[in-house]
Amino acid sequence: MTIYIDADGCPVVDITVRLAKKHGIPCVIICDTCHRIEREGVRTVVVEKGADSADFRLVNMLQRGDIAVTQDYGLAAMCLSRGAAVLNQDGKRYSDDNISGLLEFRAVHKKIRRSGGRLRGCPKRTDLQDREFEAALERIIVQ
Repeated sequence: MTIYIDADGCPVVDITVRLAKKHGIPCVIICDTCHRIEREGVRTVVVEKGADSADFRLVNMLQRGDIAVTQDYGLAAMCLSRGAAVLNQDGKRYSDDNISGLLEFRAVHKKIRRSGGRLRGCPKRTDLQDREFEAALERIIVQ
């Protein structure tokens, strides 16, 4: 088992790295050249900036039974198809049961943005969200 982090814009890199080290699990941070993120004792893979280049690198490295941390629904769908456990930054686990609805939600929002509509941004991240993510990742690791 390896934990892969889609690190561009990911607020839980440090929590993920800490839990990986606690359990002796290899952890890989994947980011592009504009978001270089490095942590001691963790492998960082830096890819060229480009549409989905970090996503495709992560999917190509992933093996059945690995864990992926991402907030990208498209990447989550690809990771699920590879047999990985996939978690978002709030501790919500993606599954075959919920990914189709999330992808549809993403498509609707993209259509709204393209037509000039505006959507509300995310509220400020809370300590509760961090705790929920940590608990969810811990559950996946020990199962």
